[in-house]
Amino acid sequence: MRYIDEFRDSAQVKGILDEIESLGLREGINLMEICGTHTHSISRYGIRGVIPRGIGLLSGPGCPVCVTTEEEIDAIIGFARENRDVVIATFGDMLKVPASVGSLEGVRAEGSDVRVVYSPLDALEVAIGEPEKEVIFCAVGFETTAPTVGATVLKAMELGVDNFSVISLHRLTPPAMRSLMEEGEVRIDGFICPGHVTAITGSEAYRFLAGEYNTPCVVAGFEPLDALLAIYMLLKQIKDGRAEIEVEYSRVVTPKGNTRAKRIMERLFRVVDTRWRGFGLIAASGLKLKEEFSLYDAERRFYIRRMEAVDKDQGCRCADVIRGIITPEECSLFSTLCRPESPLGPCMVSTEGTCSAYYRYERR
Repeated sequence: MRYIDEFRDSAQVKGILDEIESLGLREGINLMEICGTHTHSISRYGIRGVIPRGIGLLSGPGCPVCVTTEEEIDAIIGFARENRDVVIATFGDMLKVPASVGSLEGVRAEGSDVRVVYSPLDALEVAIGEPEKEVIFCAVGFETTAPTVGATVLKAMELGVDNFSVISLHRLTPPAMRSLMEEGEVRIDGFICPGHVTAITGSEAYRFLAGEYNTPCVVAGFEPLDALLAIYMLLKQIKDGRAEIEVEYSRVVTPKGNTRAKRIMERLFRVVDTRWRGFGLIAASGLKLKEEFSLYDAERRFYIRRMEAVDKDQGCRCADVIRGIITPEECSLFSTLCRPESPLGPCMVSTEGTCSAYYRYERR
């Protein structure tokens, strides 16, 4: 249990809590995590309840399913309804996400061929096993999953599989963090940076936050001691008047990241301006397949059109939750009309969603 037990050791946790207390920082400090796994870890282990009351832990856009727009999901749903002989392969989190014209789970009930897979390679296996069908993989994720999707496209090319394609819904994390700082809707004094994403990008990807916005960053792991150490390191920087990029998760993350994974991303994808749920258009924040891989780009191959979402305002404030403006409990629908079995927004659907974390661990 190495790297597990030692990061859950109660004596070490108490020691870090004492160090945090000794800094004497009490009021008006907001730290934001940009990772759905961090969000769930902080809630699961009761981190908010043991740190000084004046230190706020905000949850940002750390859930890739949650920031996927209604227009994107509507387009996939519309295509699935019109082409029931095509297999739509997706991660389970995407099934129940409500869009303005329904959900993928709904169109599956109507007869469309929507299948849950656990990796893009699973979707490729479906295409190999059923060569008479077109298989489209909905590629949702941040920098962590983009290299695996790129590698799967290369595998399809190597094997000569021509009935497999992807809809790239990938987002890049640093541009969203820049948008949060530029908009200034909520005060952010430091970032708890995502461990898995940064294992790919490297911690240098956040250098602009320290240089341009004087905002400290700490890349953290996902155990309770990881989270508390990251909080302590951020608070220590704030107390010392420093703004640096530090890595608590040094057992996985390096400054330069995974060069092989980044080469795959650079070879397969081009960076584009992309809309995010809750944010609108963020410059240079998305990934699309390059022209030379257009055979595997489902949007080009099948002319999948994005339409303006139908306005069906039900009072869901997921967009505000994603930006850290409110906590889930400040939404009037939370745990009443919006619950895991009847979600009204993606933040309650996804296993990485903030509302899901609060409902499971912090509901009062």
